[in-house]
Amino acid sequence: MGSRQVSDRDWQGKRITVAGLGVSGISAARALTGLGASLTVVDGGDSEEHRARAAELAELGITVRLGDAQTLPEGTDLVVTSPGWKPSSPLFAAAAQAGVDVVGDVEIAWRLRGPDAAPWLAITGTNGKTTTTRMLASILSAAGLRTAAIGNIGTPIIDVVTGDEPYDVLAVELSSYQLHWAPSLRAHSGAVLNLAPDHLDWHGSMKEYAADKGRIYEGNSVACVYNVADPATEDLVREADVEEGCRAIGFTLSTPGPSQLGVVDGILVDRAFVENRHKQAQELAEVTDIDPPAPHNIANALAAAALARAFGVAPAAVREGLRNFRPDAHRIERVEEVAGVTYIDDSKATNTHAAEASLAAYDPIVWIAGGLAKGATFDEIVEKSAPRLRGVVLIGADRALVREALVRHAPEVPVVELDRTDTGAMSAAVREAAQLARPGDTVLLAPACASMDMFANYNKRGEAFADAVRALADERA
Repeated sequence: MGSRQVSDRDWQGKRITVAGLGVSGISAARALTGLGASLTVVDGGDSEEHRARAAELAELGITVRLGDAQTLPEGTDLVVTSPGWKPSSPLFAAAAQAGVDVVGDVEIAWRLRGPDAAPWLAITGTNGKTTTTRMLASILSAAGLRTAAIGNIGTPIIDVVTGDEPYDVLAVELSSYQLHWAPSLRAHSGAVLNLAPDHLDWHGSMKEYAADKGRIYEGNSVACVYNVADPATEDLVREADVEEGCRAIGFTLSTPGPSQLGVVDGILVDRAFVENRHKQAQELAEVTDIDPPAPHNIANALAAAALARAFGVAPAAVREGLRNFRPDAHRIERVEEVAGVTYIDDSKATNTHAAEASLAAYDPIVWIAGGLAKGATFDEIVEKSAPRLRGVVLIGADRALVREALVRHAPEVPVVELDRTDTGAMSAAVREAAQLARPGDTVLLAPACASMDMFANYNKRGEAFADAVRALADERA
């Protein structure tokens, strides 16, 4: 399955404008030019890097317009946008006025699939998407299936769909942005892992954000996987228009009911894809097969297992795939133990929802938090986590917001606030955390904020933390 059989008859001579000269935009432009479309790429930037990319595309006969991303090129039949462009962009307003559709790279990939295309198992959610998608790909590979983890991660999705590599099934991570611009997408099965306020400046409201996430269920043929602990995800299943026979499948960290996957005495069990789900349960794996076995990561594993089981994967492959999986760097990554204290890097926890999941996995904790809040509030996370906190070290531009929540909800917890943003700030934070911690504690970097006030990205923030921990270990060796 999945060999390339793309027809060009729908694209020949079509005048297409691609918004954005990034990875997905270039991928779309190349693919559609190859199918005979006439391409213009527009981008507001005009840097040396932009010009270099434009020169490469010009060699393929693609027109690139730099420095102007607001005007719709005359005669445009279709606009293909990069995921990050807001729906309110002037270019799209001009397209709407001209009666021109706007779609994203995922929509183009869906339309370019051949008649023999590999089915998609699709995953979205506020947090855990990448981990769950990679877990799913690991399980599918363990089952002997030709697969890849694509979409919001890895190789551009259009390149995979139009490439020569044959696949049996694809594990597809989709952001709310991508889903917004993909009206035709109809996955084999889809999952919404969780919903929490995020990217509201892009979507306009929580209602719109949730609605875009819910698009992943539209037209599902086998299973709509939802989070029992997050009723909003089940609401989206109820609202979806699916194929007849498609089932709602829940996952829970508790004992599962019929048509659910859950946990019983440290064992992941399936009461959805068994012969008699009212009386039977199938063991899939043990909690100890999951790295790390934190609650939210167990939930990720259950969601991945549900999608794999919906595709007919055997229980043994679920276990093997979870055992083989290793998380990406800076996602609840154990750095080292120093003087009986464990240091965990979850720099990827760039919002409160992700950080709250990390905080729920350890006790007691010295928490390193702060950065760019992106409009977030911290009362709920502090209130829930207060009983676990040994101490808190605050860094970053919006640290005062976290401090104020701590004063309101955890006044007894010691707080060290670092008023510095230089390159040595993380080293100082780790040293302060080490002073607060006792043997058996966990020092957890789960900032609940973006990193760009102090670091290029969350990876650099995590690397700085790990370097500081290792320097501390060397001193105390």
